Amino acid sequence: MTQQQQTQPAPPAHGGLAEGGAIFGGVLMLMNGILAILQGISAIAADDVYARIDAYVYKINLTGWGWILLVIGVIAVITGVGILKGLEWARVVGILLASLSMIAQFLFLPYSPIWSLIMIGIDFFVIWALATYHPQHRTPERRPA
Repeated sequence: MTQQQQTQPAPPAHGGLAEGGAIFGGVLMLMNGILAILQGISAIAADDVYARIDAYVYKINLTGWGWILLVIGVIAVITGVGILKGLEWARVVGILLASLSMIAQFLFLPYSPIWSLIMIGIDFFVIWALATYHPQHRTPERRPA
């Protein structure tokens, strides 16, 4: 074995795409939380920001939606920070929270359709990134002798 072959680290057992996706998923979770907080505050503070819906099956007043989004946003920010720190509980909570956020955004569709679809897409990527990243399956890198 040549000296060059000995000094090269072994390729990660898990693809770089998934690991980078987990970091990006953490950043997206953090940003999603901040945006949900702002969305919630605007729904609580000024009900005239969003469209008025008269006949909607899942009718909740905008103040109620604002509080729901605000709470989800605060938990998402905390979870996003945990994901970026590599905490295992944060990855599991992140998947559950992104799923809950996806449902909440679906129910919020009539009030803000384009924004809700964008947030649903972000939630989908967060779920994928966090579900495919398994740090315990990585092999340690070889150090040069």
